[in-house]
Amino acid sequence: MPLTTAEADATRERLVEIARQIIDERGDQGLTMNELASRAGVSPVTLSRYFESKEDLIEAIAEHWFRPKVAVMEEVVASDLPPRRKMYEFYARRFAMMRDAWRADPVGFKMSVELGEAHFDLVRSYVDLGDHYLGMIIAEAMADGHFDGLEIDETISLVNQMVSVYCNIGAMLPVMERLSERKLARIVDAMFDGLSAQDRGAQGVKGLRAA
Repeated sequence: MPLTTAEADATRERLVEIARQIIDERGDQGLTMNELASRAGVSPVTLSRYFESKEDLIEAIAEHWFRPKVAVMEEVVASDLPPRRKMYEFYARRFAMMRDAWRADPVGFKMSVELGEAHFDLVRSYVDLGDHYLGMIIAEAMADGHFDGLEIDETISLVNQMVSVYCNIGAMLPVMERLSERKLARIVDAMFDGLSAQDRGAQGVKGLRAA
């Protein structure tokens, strides 16, 4: 009897979870379709019904990893919080999620970092989605008078640079122990209180020079 859609989805989810376990143990190079089939107790032919190639599998793993982060972003953007608080929650909730994963399994977290770096073309769409939601928060903030004189795209770039260690797992890993929600809140406050197109003197000289 053919599997129902729900049963097929559950099997696919199970296969992705097993694949993630293999990556946590051995890294990307240790994940092969034959190894996954063996671990899952299915034939390679059966596995191919769910994933035609390793690239399809990696794409599914990326979706599985990003799924709770996307849910957080959507929940924050849809909330009625003021823009400043939205900005903080937008980063703080995902940071806490990733920090918990790092504390639970530092080696597995490092493997996830390496997997994302090796297959960045497959995760780029999630980065772009994050920028899209960030742009929505920035637009609300601008409507309230923040980020005066800046365009949305430039503000997205500036914000990303200021908080990259709280959302970019590659940048986060080396400094994880020094990151905290309290520091993030201060960064967000600094952005909302001072980030604008106004020249306050930092770039008011020709060329670089010693003080």
